[in-house]
Amino acid sequence: MTEENKKTLFIEGKEVEFTDEPNLLEVIRKAGMNVPTFCYRPDLTSFGACRMCVVEVEYPNGRKMINSSCTMPPEAGIKVSLNTARTRRIRKTVLELLLANHDRKCLTCERSGNCELQQYAEEYGIREIRYADKTDFLPIDDSSPSLVRDPNKCILCGACVRACTEFQGHSVLGFANRGSKTVVQPMNGRPLGQVDCVNCGQCVAVCPTGALTIKSDIENVWKEITNPNKKVVVQMAPATRVAIGEMFGLEPGENSIGKMNAALRKIGFDLIFDTNFSADLTIMEEASEFLGRLKSGENLPLFTSCCPAWIKYIETAHPEMLNHLSTCKSPMSMLSPVLVDLLPQKLGIERENLVVVAIMPCTAKKYECKRDDLMRNGKADTDFVITTQELGRMIKEAGINFNSLEPEPNDTPFGEYTGAGTIFGASGGVAEAAVRTAYEFATGETLENVDIKDLRGTTNRCRDVEIDIKGTKVIVRVVSTLKEAEKSLQEIKNGTAKFHMLEVMACPGGCINGGGQPRSCDNSKIKAERAKGLYKEDAELPLRKSHINPSIKKLYDEYLEKPNSHKAHEILHTVYKDKLAGSYKDIK
Repeated sequence: MTEENKKTLFIEGKEVEFTDEPNLLEVIRKAGMNVPTFCYRPDLTSFGACRMCVVEVEYPNGRKMINSSCTMPPEAGIKVSLNTARTRRIRKTVLELLLANHDRKCLTCERSGNCELQQYAEEYGIREIRYADKTDFLPIDDSSPSLVRDPNKCILCGACVRACTEFQGHSVLGFANRGSKTVVQPMNGRPLGQVDCVNCGQCVAVCPTGALTIKSDIENVWKEITNPNKKVVVQMAPATRVAIGEMFGLEPGENSIGKMNAALRKIGFDLIFDTNFSADLTIMEEASEFLGRLKSGENLPLFTSCCPAWIKYIETAHPEMLNHLSTCKSPMSMLSPVLVDLLPQKLGIERENLVVVAIMPCTAKKYECKRDDLMRNGKADTDFVITTQELGRMIKEAGINFNSLEPEPNDTPFGEYTGAGTIFGASGGVAEAAVRTAYEFATGETLENVDIKDLRGTTNRCRDVEIDIKGTKVIVRVVSTLKEAEKSLQEIKNGTAKFHMLEVMACPGGCINGGGQPRSCDNSKIKAERAKGLYKEDAELPLRKSHINPSIKKLYDEYLEKPNSHKAHEILHTVYKDKLAGSYKDIK
């Protein structure tokens, strides 16, 4: 920008340059300052509901006004004051009104210590509330297998409504009633477990209070760990290792897998495995399945099937397109039946005394593990799913100093993995891992450059990449968010789609930004750092292609025979069903 075109304004007397920032709040943050806000999230549209981000603006003509900084575009020459007597009075009044209409059982709230309302009340020294306490409490909705909704803690910021609409195009949550009776609720006031919620947890990720929280399985897992008759084994997804450290003050993207292993052993888990192993297993099956479809020309494009929110969306919104879905289970749901089949004999125990726990970045995995098609003999292969957040709380509850732990390895053979398994946690990672293996399966030649960087990214929610498999042009499309996926589905329906594979992750940026990951008010930079951590591990590992994992080869030789064999289909694949016409069975 030339000196003549430079645009500046003044914040607390300091001249600040601005360019394409969408609002004044972003300019304030760019300048290293901040104002509080409940409703503003950079990934969502500005709403201006909470009025906490008000600032005093003096215009060049001398006129002064109070404006919400999240909805006001920056203007050259204005003078902005952040903490005048007027702005502080407004913020304190807003806080008092919110607290008066809030269930203030903070000590027993799931979000205590990580609640923005609690944080700001402390920062602004709210000690007394001049308004009458809330008396008309509404029932808590715990009908979902993944989420809990407590309307008594809702501050009507609308972040959850916008996340559901803007990320997933779903509008499961919305405003109802008027005035003091206004609430945020599912359609027609129905329980969350009885509407078409996909359990992604993005509403929880943006909620500033305890109005939407993760349905916890911590106590269930502790009960199994402390039962001397049970052998409790655990697997952890790739995205968890680059986020768990945030709960202990470490930087986003720092790979804490060694510390996680040490913490899990101290908590009392008997064996520790890695979902990266079964991500490699998924690629063996999915790459073979993709090449088979490419050869026959049937049921293309192939849809990836790792994301349970995406699976549920297809089953309930577009069941006519189920034939496009890969029949592969997710990595979590591939590893669990392998463990259930092989470990009891190895450990000398009965199946009922083996407990399989999965640590996931994803709240929808709690729904997935309870699906009928993933049960055998009436019992789930994955007994419990806990999120990254829940593991962090377990570590704290156990009194473990996470940062001082010496890294430890996981157990073998189901803990050995390649870089291809690691990158599953980021948008584009499944497709990149699949291409690495599909290329060598199809050509019999070595793929020298395994870094397919055009498939990567945490901000661009749709990208097409053309892959040349020895003369055969294959177009791979990567999307994140179901709203973006819906556009691709419409292209297929109207005959304009040119891609052969469609990778879908429901959460923006992929599993690194799952609803069960540590929360952040501004996660755009954090997403990028978490993804960088996964790609760093991929680059540093000696093996980077799923099909050269020696433990995977051994598993096929001794148990599964070959990719897409009858045995492999029996254990590693499933059949998805039409759940549009009322046949969906609520999972609780």
